[in-house]
Amino acid sequence: MSSYYLNYLEELESEAIYILREVWAQFQNPVILFSGGKDSILVTHLAKKAFHPAKIPFALMHVDTGHNFPEAIKFRDDLVEKLGVRLIVGSVQESIDKGRVAEEKGKNATRNALQITTLLDTIEEHKIDCAIGGGRRDEEKARAKERFFSHRDDFGQWDPKNQRPELWNLLNGKHFEGEHFRAFPISNWTEMDVWNYLTKEGIEIPSLYLAHEREVVRRNDSWIPNSEFLKLEPNEEIVKKKIRFRTLGDITITGGIESDADTMEKIVEEVSTMRETERGNRSDDKRSETAMEDRKKEGYF
Repeated sequence: MSSYYLNYLEELESEAIYILREVWAQFQNPVILFSGGKDSILVTHLAKKAFHPAKIPFALMHVDTGHNFPEAIKFRDDLVEKLGVRLIVGSVQESIDKGRVAEEKGKNATRNALQITTLLDTIEEHKIDCAIGGGRRDEEKARAKERFFSHRDDFGQWDPKNQRPELWNLLNGKHFEGEHFRAFPISNWTEMDVWNYLTKEGIEIPSLYLAHEREVVRRNDSWIPNSEFLKLEPNEEIVKKKIRFRTLGDITITGGIESDADTMEKIVEEVSTMRETERGNRSDDKRSETAMEDRKKEGYF
């Protein structure tokens, strides 16, 4: 009798596909949270594999802050058209216009936390019972506490101290009316795993992840890209640098790193030598030691 072995990327892929199929089996109206970033691209690709030759059975859902990288929005729209899936968009600007949230003021103002209200409103409006995200445990200590199936109460809140056990890959998606789940099929992946897999599979990514010249300003120990939303301080100066982004969020808070990695193979080589987490250049995570966990308890991604 011959033996069959999986390498580590195949094991991660198999685990993620199992979780995606469990989501489809246990929930009535699940969606994939999609931002145009590498992790949501990876989850969408895995969903494509999980249900091939059928179409992806999930809609893609994007919480649009209005402060996105134009390249990420174009990538999102092109992929939706290519896959022939439904796109649900929740607008932070609409939430502001309706008085649901208030715009932040000041130099480091961001719409990042405002996404919580828009996300929960969109989930309620479309009666979504599970939102599949690309969160990974190696990204940030709060995300390391998540289960594969992460329960949210009827207020959309997460209680990290009261999560359901997940023994022997048994996943419990039972919930009361008004509650929902977040599912994280790539929780066990690292940044290096993601890049190795994207490279192996030849998956297309936004050019923002590759090194290129861009106008930036030095702020909070990061290179913040110039945009119509950036308000310069008297001592700040816009310069041109060859940079790339390790993670994508709002254009106002996503810091780039100086790099010559203009191919995916070079990115893999670069990531292998890095000692700082990929979210180290996100200014929204620098507000406090517990910034991410505080947001997640309120209903953040």
